[in-house]
Amino acid sequence: MSLAMTIVMLITGWLAVAAAMLWGVLRITRRHHHHPAQSTTVADNEKPAEHHATAH
Repeated sequence: MSLAMTIVMLITGWLAVAAAMLWGVLRITRRHHHHPAQSTTVADNEKPAEHHATAH
């Protein structure tokens, strides 16, 4: 294998690992993103918004 091919494969592998790590970080931050709290006063006839089962 030539030196140029080895360098290209090293760079390609590094980019693949970097892309996978970025995708994982973005996935985690999106999953753990907390929406801003709504107003604390709720009218008597309104029910507070329900949260998803996976919400913390």
